[in-house]
Amino acid sequence: MNRIPKAINMQDMPGLKLQHTDPGVHSAIIHRLLFHLFEAPNHKEVVIVCIGTDRSTGDCLGPLVGTALSEHNSPFFHLYGTLEDPVHAMNLQDTLTMIYSKHRDPYIIGIDACLGQASSVGCIQVASGPLKPGAGVNKELPPVGDIHLTGIVNVGGFMEYFVLQNTRLSLVVRMSNIIANSLYAALVEWHNRSTLLAVQE
Repeated sequence: MNRIPKAINMQDMPGLKLQHTDPGVHSAIIHRLLFHLFEAPNHKEVVIVCIGTDRSTGDCLGPLVGTALSEHNSPFFHLYGTLEDPVHAMNLQDTLTMIYSKHRDPYIIGIDACLGQASSVGCIQVASGPLKPGAGVNKELPPVGDIHLTGIVNVGGFMEYFVLQNTRLSLVVRMSNIIANSLYAALVEWHNRSTLLAVQE
């Protein structure tokens, strides 16, 4: 697979949703991300925005992913949101303003934790379009991302702040490792294939 067939419209493609314990979760996430990445024009800078705070176990999925990705010190993407320097409700708008002023026509990948149905807890999702941070706790924040990845960390619908504060850290860590490893592998593969295609052309 070198390019996405023109017949595929990513906006019409249903989002990927898999339990983090699924044996094929890494491969499925990588392949879905590659579909999305090959839709992005080659000249765009890839920017990853990991949303959340280290002050809540349920909401630290994004910063954990960001911290794991930062250890690669990769030239393939620009990263915002780590445990040391989180992107959260208080600074999200300023961060997005800075991103659009600093990066020319960026391709943004948003990452965040979310709440869902009991049967979906532990699922990782990949979807086109922006994520809506804060929706699970009834906050209105700016949408983030050309595509996004989310991890369903707990049950939504009642006492959301309490639920986030009492989420199992072990689950969040496992999910964050899967997201970080899969995303990095996809970006490396995308870079290598794009470089090869450029040489062939």
